[in-house]
Amino acid sequence: MRAAVCSEYGPPEVAHIQVMPAPAMSPTQARVRVSAASVNFPDVLIMANEYQMQVPTPFIPGSEFSGVVVETGDDVGTAASTVKVGDRVVGTVLCGAFAQEVTVEAEMLTPIPDGVDLSIAAAFGVAHRTSYHALRSVARVQPGEELIVLGAGGGVGLAAVQLGSVLGASVTAVASSPAKLDAAAARGATKFVNYREVDLRSALKELLPGGADVVLDPVGGDLAEPALRCLRWGGRFVTVGYASGTIPRIPLNLVLLKGIQVLGFQFLNFAVNAADEMQRNEAELLDLLVSGRAVPHIGATFAFEDVVAALRMVADGRAIGKVMLDLGSQ
Repeated sequence: MRAAVCSEYGPPEVAHIQVMPAPAMSPTQARVRVSAASVNFPDVLIMANEYQMQVPTPFIPGSEFSGVVVETGDDVGTAASTVKVGDRVVGTVLCGAFAQEVTVEAEMLTPIPDGVDLSIAAAFGVAHRTSYHALRSVARVQPGEELIVLGAGGGVGLAAVQLGSVLGASVTAVASSPAKLDAAAARGATKFVNYREVDLRSALKELLPGGADVVLDPVGGDLAEPALRCLRWGGRFVTVGYASGTIPRIPLNLVLLKGIQVLGFQFLNFAVNAADEMQRNEAELLDLLVSGRAVPHIGATFAFEDVVAALRMVADGRAIGKVMLDLGSQ
């Protein structure tokens, strides 16, 4: 099979496509012929060896994919909810998705509902799940609340804008360009700040004189503190990632004086410690997808051969919504 391979740690340009053996499959796994893969910022970090978990080289990057099951292990099929050959599925892995085939534990695959495009399914998973779990279960956003979304033009940010609106919040989008803010407006944001053109703290104070109830931050860096300062008494600041590459340092006196809650969302811990809420949220998200109330914005789609260009777009912060790789014709 053909796969994008990271043979040494470094920037996106270290990735190269080569022919290699198909991945081995255990009795509890399924083999998926990949149709579409989503390019996410953690993929860039893993390749640079800057992620929270190290993957030894050489490896195949890519964490989010959709496709068709072409083979199942001998132990797959014993559970009522398992997948079978021919099923259209979506899944996530730490790495391995940027290839014609990927093997994954069958129980980690989710069948794609009829009528949902494979690319849409691959683009929906990580960003919308991260945003929805963070907003619904961590921030506990309520109708009528004021929500600030940092990095509102990216995959997680645009999903948070859309889902925050679905949950009934009034959304203020913070992004780095007019194009990203236009995309946020199309997803339901009603107030907008281009932080490259104005002072973020001053702009937020003018837009939200009474303060915000919630900040969702997938960016970190220099945006975190001014956004936190704009929370009203008892506000909630939720961190979900650091796309800026810098983990912010928050002055704790702000937390004390404002009675702020600083919260975090991370998939593994949430799945282990809030299984019931996760199951509820996943069912609600699936309904939103099927009904068309929550649909990912695919800002760019690249041919598999252009995987470096796709990774570079994400690394440089130029992506609007999701960046996809098309492997369907491979």
